[in-house]
Amino acid sequence: MPHRTNYYDDADLARFGEIARGAPDLAKKFFDYYGAVFAEGALTTREKSLIALAVAHALQCPYCIDAYSKDALEKGSNIDQMTEAVHVACAIRGGSSLVHGVQMLNHADSLGM
Repeated sequence: MPHRTNYYDDADLARFGEIARGAPDLAKKFFDYYGAVFAEGALTTREKSLIALAVAHALQCPYCIDAYSKDALEKGSNIDQMTEAVHVACAIRGGSSLVHGVQMLNHADSLGM
């Protein structure tokens, strides 16, 4: 295998299916589930793609960011909608960090500080 200069290689996204090599039955179950989750349902596939894009940013997965940026555009989202979805993820992630500050306050209070 050639030397890689980056840990994340965008070419690896296309190799995702290879994960089945070590556990084909489990991979099939995952990919079947994954396909069912992203099928049209109560939410449109476009809405699901925007949610996935936001979650990808919250989780900071470069593969998912690439995949769902492309997918959202292909499903009719525009840059304004995609950027707003990223800001929603940012607000939730930031808020969840801040609300855990209550845990810090509770602990400091229990220590009498």
